[in-house]
Formats: sequence, structure tokens, C-alpha cells
Amino acid sequence: MPQIKLLDAQAALGFTMAQTTFIERQVNQIVYADIQYQDLIPVDTTAPEWVKTVTYFSGDKFGKADWINGNADDIPRAGSERTKFETSVYTAAIGYGWGLEEISQAQMLGLPLQADDAAAARRAYEEMVDNVALRGDARKGFQGLISNSAVAAITVPTGNWATATPQQMIADINAVLMPTYSSTQYTSIADTLLLPFEKLQQLAQSVMPNTTMTVLQFVMQSNIYTQTTGKPLTIRGIYGLLTAGGGGSARMVGYRRDPSVLKLHIPMPHRFLPVYQAAPLRFEVPGIFRLGGLDIRLPNSVKYGDGI
Repeated sequence: MPQIKLLDAQAALGFTMAQTTFIERQVNQIVYADIQYQDLIPVDTTAPEWVKTVTYFSGDKFGKADWINGNADDIPRAGSERTKFETSVYTAAIGYGWGLEEISQAQMLGLPLQADDAAAARRAYEEMVDNVALRGDARKGFQGLISNSAVAAITVPTGNWATATPQQMIADINAVLMPTYSSTQYTSIADTLLLPFEKLQQLAQSVMPNTTMTVLQFVMQSNIYTQTTGKPLTIRGIYGLLTAGGGGSARMVGYRRDPSVLKLHIPMPHRFLPVYQAAPLRFEVPGIFRLGGLDIRLPNSVKYGDGI
């Protein structure tokens, strides 16, 4: 009897190994529309997979070109002020598996193994990265995009959008978008605005005076980024912003979505390892990944607006 079980397990392992290749390829092609970090933060996967830390520099540039005499020696100079930082990289895991009964029934009926658990593992990876990128993880000392000590926070002029007029809401938004422009000598303008879902809904429901246009539509058309570049401003609702501001107030975030401004390090994106027999009746497919924190390299190109 034990020998028969062993042969069954060996056959199940071979069948499972053949199935996982197709399943993993299928699962890795899934796009989760509600996972936001890839659309909001540049991702860098170029570091070696097993690196312990990633070194980066945060700073600012200075210098201005000007007219000079043809024989002048005092040439205006540009430069940069940089501070060296290192972000640690840690290993995390999420996998899936099947029981011998499930595998044997699929093999007997000539059916493929279900990919539901593999998809669940892949989604769990995406959710963890999304949370670390946007909200950080204190267990590893990571700070996220919506609450980062490197970023300056301002109290918006009016705030309290529950009673603010449409014009006051727009002034509060401009108060966040403009500093990223003026504090970089008008060289870096915010192209992305993050809001609490509740405040985004309010913009979508509030109507501009004497028009049928919502405040959100007006902001999309008349914001400083669109007026300057002719490109649309990205506006997204983000979980966690409703209490991320000073004193637990609602916060919005304006920033330039560019690798020179901010970057998330994923030296090893999620991958499934070969299936193995973990127990007499259980076969496991481990999944691992290596993740670093969010680097905000140009803090002046990111601004928080609290109290909305």
C-alpha cells in the first residue's frame, strides 16, 4: 500500500509540474485595475536581485544662466546639493498549492488544474507592493508616498471642503500644485494629484456657479499643469489620505511623476519557484519577491496639502 501511494504522488508531482508552467504564465498576464502603484510611481527593477541596499541621492539643483562680457572670468555656475541615502531591500513571499485529491481528480478527468490560488497569490503580492509604495511599512522603516517625512506639508488656504465653495476648493488645489512649480524655479511642475476618495467624489458632485460643469471637470481643464503643457493632469483617489494630514486631517498630494523625483525599487519582482511535495498529500508552489522602499529624490517636487 505505501508503494502505491508513492507512485501516485510521483505521478501527481509530474502532472503538477507540467501544469504550473502554463498557470504561472497566465497569472502573470493579469492586470489588476485597482492596483495603483504602477501608474503613480516609477518602478525600478534594475538592481541585482539579492542586493541588500540600494543607494540613492536626494537633493536640489541651483544655478542660473546670465549674460556676460565677452572677456569675463566670472562665469555663472550650476551645481547640485545632494545627500546620500540607502534604502534596504527585504525578501517577502506568497505562494499557493494543491492537495493530492484535487490533483488526482484533474489528472483522471483530463482537466487542467485551477489557477485561482495562483491568481490569489499574485494579487496578494500586488496588494503588498501597492501598500508599501503608497502607505509605507513601519516594520521595515519604509515611508510611503502619502506620508513621508521628506515632503513639506502646507495647510491649504480654506480647507474644510464640507462647507467650502467651488472657488475655494480650486484655490486649495492650486495651493498644492503651485509650490512644486515655484519651489523648483518653475522647472518642475506637478502632473499628478492624489485625493481621498471622499474628496474626489465631492469634486465630482459639486457644480461650478452658473454652469453645468462640475468642479472636477473644471480642474481637469483649467489646472496649471494642463494650461502650461497641454497635457491632462492625473487625478486619482487614494485610500488612507482621509486621515494622513496633520492632526488626522484629510490630505491631498501633488507631485511630478518622474523617476528623477521618486522611485520604487523592486530588485526581484514576484516569481513562482518549482513545485515540490510539502507533505504526503500536499504540493506547494512557493512564490518570492524582494522589495525596497520608496525613494523621494527631489522632495521639492512633491507637496502635501492638509485640512481639505
